[in-house]
Amino acid sequence: MPRPRWTLPLRRRGPAVLAAVVLLGTLAGCGGGQSGPPVLTWYINPDSGGQKEIAERCTAAAGGEYRIAISVLPREASEQRQQLVRRLAAGDDSIDLMSLDPPYIPEFSQAGFLAPVPDDVARRVTDGVAASAVEGATWNGKLVAVPFWANTQLLWYKKSVAERAGLDMSQPVTWDQLIEAAKSQNTTIAVQGRRAESLVVWLNALIESAGGAVITGNADKPQEIQLGLDSPQSQRASEVMAEVATSGVAGPAFTTSGEDQNAAAFESGAASFMVNWPFVWSRAESGVEDGTLDKAVIDDFGWALYPRVDADKPAAPPYGGINLGISSTSNHPDLAYKAAECIVSADNQKYYFVSNGNPASKLSVYTDPEVLADFPMAPVIAQSLQLAKPRPQTAYYSEVSGSLQRVYHPPTDVNSGTGPAAAELIRSVLAGEELL
Repeated sequence: MPRPRWTLPLRRRGPAVLAAVVLLGTLAGCGGGQSGPPVLTWYINPDSGGQKEIAERCTAAAGGEYRIAISVLPREASEQRQQLVRRLAAGDDSIDLMSLDPPYIPEFSQAGFLAPVPDDVARRVTDGVAASAVEGATWNGKLVAVPFWANTQLLWYKKSVAERAGLDMSQPVTWDQLIEAAKSQNTTIAVQGRRAESLVVWLNALIESAGGAVITGNADKPQEIQLGLDSPQSQRASEVMAEVATSGVAGPAFTTSGEDQNAAAFESGAASFMVNWPFVWSRAESGVEDGTLDKAVIDDFGWALYPRVDADKPAAPPYGGINLGISSTSNHPDLAYKAAECIVSADNQKYYFVSNGNPASKLSVYTDPEVLADFPMAPVIAQSLQLAKPRPQTAYYSEVSGSLQRVYHPPTDVNSGTGPAAAELIRSVLAGEELL
């Protein structure tokens, strides 16, 4: 398979700073006559300590067969990708497991950076897993990573405002209905409109919800990539984005707002409707606990499936989360897959959900009484994950995402020519004719 990515300029922020490795327990060395169980190094994205705890749990459960060490990657997903690509391209055999942002999985697979998933492992780790999580771990028809935790966006709303606006939130609602409701109540809809990955998340969900796709074929061949950005479905998505942006319901800071700013606007009452990830619930509960948020505010929180673009088409909510990749340069791929199966067990996914607020990929977790007590919206999250769609799957995701961010920002300027312009930029960037 071609390895196009790392032959192109990375266009990033200079040499990556290698994260320090945190070893769990007393680790035996590899040489000098020393002996001991193999040490598997798991490169993780920063969290609230949940992956470190799971590593300790799986080390104990291994009974001396292996130990897991963690190495913390940078906070930004793009910088995580950069560090891993540099090391894997150099044949670094110290990487065993990796927590991977799903949009980069096709690139890693295409490059040969991921060890093949054994068939029996693939069956076990996809059993009872949300459809979007399986799709996000799949490339060219094969499972290439292990689904770990899965994320999706919900429609959050103030119950009191929705009632006054006459919205029946027990039924699917459309973006057009939300816009009219926000206008009638003189309030706003919190949407991520800044020039960042979050804008691509929104755009992709709109296009997929309209029945289209950003990439429609040949996602691994840059000179033959097929784009759906000039399709009727893409045009419909542009209409919705422009209507939200220009109808007076987006709020004054819309074009610079991300997930955290919108969560704050929703808590303060500046916004009464919002599309956002489930972290907003844990955030609000923490505010109540520390006295910075009145309990009456969180009591007015409601949640529902992502808004539809058209009333007769189910929504395709955003999919996110983290999957586990096993490095093809690992000296212990078989043990790494054993460790991965332990990491993604239902018990560990439940622990990670309850302790760190990161939703599970296994659907059985969503019926657990402890999960339901902490996350009463868990059944809606599970339903959303079954409907959710990944962002464009391609070995050239960075180029595609960067192009979309450039052309679709600000959303206030989006029109019928935006999709075709974005498609032309993507083709030019992939051909090496233009830089982002």
